[in-house]
Amino acid sequence: MPARPNHLTQVTLDRLAALGRRIRSHRKALGISAATTAQAAGMSRITLHRIEAGEPSVTIGAYFNAMGALGVDHEITSPSYPEHDAGGHDHGLTSNRIYLADYPQLKQLAWHVHGTQELTPTEALNIYDRNWRHIDEDRLLPNEKRLIEVLRQGKVV
Repeated sequence: MPARPNHLTQVTLDRLAALGRRIRSHRKALGISAATTAQAAGMSRITLHRIEAGEPSVTIGAYFNAMGALGVDHEITSPSYPEHDAGGHDHGLTSNRIYLADYPQLKQLAWHVHGTQELTPTEALNIYDRNWRHIDEDRLLPNEKRLIEVLRQGKVV
């Protein structure tokens, strides 16, 4: 295994690991093998495995190639904040906009929503409710579980 660059913060390493998990999860959800994805991305299966493991030594270009082979968007989004800051504010859950890029299963359910990358809380809740049968609850990320809980409780302002 390549050496871990010592200039990376733990937050960066955690984000790379999460990105790798999301890439792997998306590939598996599409039913595409690692070998096929790697070939389409112009890389070895080993490199794809390293990407899915969140290896920081893999180039960003390789990450983008893997994502492109799977049809995954790579866009700049606002960083995720801890659920509560020192002042007790609930970041991301008091917003009147839900960003699809932050919630993978919602993004898949909202395939028919064209021209926007964000929804109102009411739109998001309606999409979850109408399409719940398509949700894989075991693959929901913690932030998406929390969003669903908050939406159902009507706590989003």
